[in-house]
Amino acid sequence: MIRLLPGEDLVAALSAAVEVPAVLLGAIGMVRDARLGYWNGTEYEQTLVEEPAELAALQGNFAASEGGIVLHAHAVLATRSRVYAGHLLAARVAVTAEIALRPLTGIRLERGPDGLRPSVS
Repeated sequence: MIRLLPGEDLVAALSAAVEVPAVLLGAIGMVRDARLGYWNGTEYEQTLVEEPAELAALQGNFAASEGGIVLHAHAVLATRSRVYAGHLLAARVAVTAEIALRPLTGIRLERGPDGLRPSVS
């Protein structure tokens, strides 16, 4: 379990906390300056949510990649008047973020151009 404080970079803090390429994550909290992406098959169409928003759900995984260990997570953000969802590309903690990380023992996750490939290690 990790608790992040106001101003912390959510994606950077998550990436710094994970050292093995097979981890599941879930989180709740409140963020601001969030960027979410919708994959249109070619690129991410990005939406910026600058105002504070409830991190109603965050789930994803960490997997090995050519560039190291990469995060793939989807988020649901709720403001007073709207709900946003998509790939989490960036966010800053507004109030707090409570994160559960669950390492998968005996499994290796690898992410390549064709997606996620789990294997027994």
